Parts: sequence; structure tokens; C-alpha cells
Amino acid sequence: METQSEALKVGQKLVELCKKGENLRAVDQLYSDRIESHEAVSMPGMPEGVNGIEAIRKKNREWDKTMDVHSMEVDGPFPCGDRFAVYFKIDATDKKTQKRMKMNEVGLYTVHNGKIIKEEFFYAM
Repeated sequence: METQSEALKVGQKLVELCKKGENLRAVDQLYSDRIESHEAVSMPGMPEGVNGIEAIRKKNREWDKTMDVHSMEVDGPFPCGDRFAVYFKIDATDKKTQKRMKMNEVGLYTVHNGKIIKEEFFYAM
């Protein structure tokens, strides 16, 4: 089990990279090869759950390909034991439909051996 300070360090680095828009770099540096990812709901082209580093990379590339992000606020991390939460506030437009969306999301991350092994996303819908 990770200590809170280890999870906090990983969380701080994740937040730093996300604020710069370097999400794929964060995946490469901070995620375990055996990462699990869970969304609150499945969406077209994005299942509710995926496993493995390549699936996470694909999910991030798909987001970049389909969404035009106007702004993203990232707040946190908020640590608790081997986990931390991050708050995301995103203003983006779907490139295909041109529908603009404002999203509020909390990501809950679990850390083991200095790497993120699980991410879970909760949305305000």
C-alpha cells in the first residue's frame, strides 16, 4: 500500500502535466502498464471500462482527435491513503457535431508502486 505522500507526489505530477495539456505524457510517465480505467457511462467510441496502457493511450488520442478543448481547469490533487482525486472543469466542442459542452468531472486515481493502476471518472451531468 502506498503512503499518502507517495500518492500525493504522483497526483501533483499528474495535475502539473494536465494543466499543460500533456495528458499523453502523463500516461507515459505515471501510469502502470496494467492500468484500469472506468468511465461513469460508455459513449460512442469510448467504452465504460478499458484495461492496459495501450487502451489508455488510444482513449486519450481519441479525445484529442474528436474534441476541441477551449479551456480546462485542473484542481488538486486531493489525497487519501493510496488514492487521490482531481477536479476537472472542461469547456470543449465536439469537432464532428460542433456541439459545445461544459463538463465537470472528478477523477479518482489509485497508486501502487509509484504508478497509477486505476482511474475512475465521475461526472456532473
